[in-house]
Amino acid sequence: MNKIPPLDLSQQYKLIAQEVSLAVGKVLASGYYIGGSEVEQFEQQFGEYIGVSECIGCNSGTDALFLALRALDIGPGDEVIVPAFTFIATAEVVSAVGATPVFVDIEANTFNLDVDQVKSAITSQTKAIIPVHLFGQSVNMTRLMAIAQTHHLAVIEDCAQATGATWDGQKVGCIGDIGCFSFFPTKNLGACGDGGAVTTNDQAIAAKMRMIKDHGQSSKYNSAVVGINSRLDTLQAAILNVKLRYLDQWNAQRSHIARRYHQLLGAVPGLTVPQELPDGQSVWNQYTVRVEHRSTDLIFDRNVVRAQLAERGISTMVYYPVPLHLQSLYQNLDYQPGQFPVAEQLSQEVLSLPIFPELTTVQQDCVIYAIKDCLSQ
Repeated sequence: MNKIPPLDLSQQYKLIAQEVSLAVGKVLASGYYIGGSEVEQFEQQFGEYIGVSECIGCNSGTDALFLALRALDIGPGDEVIVPAFTFIATAEVVSAVGATPVFVDIEANTFNLDVDQVKSAITSQTKAIIPVHLFGQSVNMTRLMAIAQTHHLAVIEDCAQATGATWDGQKVGCIGDIGCFSFFPTKNLGACGDGGAVTTNDQAIAAKMRMIKDHGQSSKYNSAVVGINSRLDTLQAAILNVKLRYLDQWNAQRSHIARRYHQLLGAVPGLTVPQELPDGQSVWNQYTVRVEHRSTDLIFDRNVVRAQLAERGISTMVYYPVPLHLQSLYQNLDYQPGQFPVAEQLSQEVLSLPIFPELTTVQQDCVIYAIKDCLSQ
């Protein structure tokens, strides 16, 4: 049986192995492994790609969010609005700076923050909103920015899964006050290890983030604030410089695969395919469907379908089985089951299918046939 993984990074490496080897070899031969021209080159080119004047490399997407909050002086007594359905890091960093995450439900058709519910979550303590462009699709940034500007709130875009995605012709990461990116290997632009970046057009904010990420140093051995050590490694920057040249091509291939899933799975009973908003262009970091949850019918059960696909050698992923407001970490915030019904329902229904630029039509057809067969029994 030929197994079909959710992602196959070895296929990507084969296509760029020579370029990556040359870039890595150059760094190793130089003897300079922290900072240097490769990091500077990546920061400049990635900033230009996103459409901002300032880009700061850092250790991870989580650190990027942390740096953004610290640079905006968000801390104890402050509240930050985040979606209830996303990876824990988005809320975790809010807690890490001493602020309180305030959860908002999501849209069933996009998996993204329900902008209509943001207004009711704003209080006198609210300082920022973190929209997560989940699975590669942008939040409706036109409406969200209007709300933020009316209430004088900062907007920190969590672009971890959406590098290259656009809203109304603009790349995510240049629309809000700060954009935060992850280069974890599974991302559309992935390093061979951890990596991240923050983007902004505000020079003062950029200067604060550069200082905080380097032990709070305003000059060498002179720390003005409590900082952290969050570097984008030179080797990772060199690899990312190679991969950035291919990003648009890879995103286009993902979009082609997503369109085939739309066309061939869109009418399957009990299955809902994701919707792409007209003003946005997704980069499909994940292709996440919903398997309708019917407690009385095991055919329509995400976990049953997933197990049946696994028996056929098809690997899938579940992002995310527990909404943030029901995580044990946040029991002290007194959120209750049923408070965010869409996030809770989707946590029982979501299933991410294999999608990566090198996924073949034959492999995709196997996935499609298997899903149709599972849901027709």
